[in-house]
Amino acid sequence: MSHIFDYLFSQYAEYQTYHIVLEIVAVIFGLLSVWFSKQNNILVYPTGMISTSIYVYLLFRWGLIGDMLINGYYFIMSVYGWYIWTRKVDATHFTPISATTKKEQKTSILIFVATLVFVYAVYQIFDKWTSWTAYVDTVTTAIFFVGMWLMAKRKIENWIYWIIGDIISVPLYFYKGFTFTSLQYLIFTVIAIYGYLAWKKNLDNNLQMSLK
Repeated sequence: MSHIFDYLFSQYAEYQTYHIVLEIVAVIFGLLSVWFSKQNNILVYPTGMISTSIYVYLLFRWGLIGDMLINGYYFIMSVYGWYIWTRKVDATHFTPISATTKKEQKTSILIFVATLVFVYAVYQIFDKWTSWTAYVDTVTTAIFFVGMWLMAKRKIENWIYWIIGDIISVPLYFYKGFTFTSLQYLIFTVIAIYGYLAWKKNLDNNLQMSLK
């Protein structure tokens, strides 16, 4: 058992204690955020902002610029999403769950490509092309940027991007030595699958109601 524990957490022996505590706190609030998102609950944003704020600090200290940019973007989009989710489309209804339009699908592709170019430029500037993980970071950053934008607009397809990005991130963060964060993404993957199913049920119910 001790060998398994050492394999999973031995890298933390070199970390400062308060960094470990901060990562655990960020993981807890990150999990709460994804759970609230699954529940279609506005608390997804304040809990997510706490998590991303901590990660921006930690990732900056650890020199993971791409990951830091993801979380900085999450924070900004959380402010935008908080506004969208609380904005009423009429006197009694808030922005509903919906599917992406053709225009939004094209915008998603543009965000994906623009993010790839942006992260590539950042890695060039900071000379971070030192490992194969940098290339994976570039792709996952683009995936998560689109997913966050779609979630802010309450589009059901956001879950597809989260699932893909989460699956990639589980082994990626474990390889980087962040076991707690890797476990977080594993749980994220499971919640995201249930989140998609819950939002799909909500969307189908709304469509049935509109046809009556």
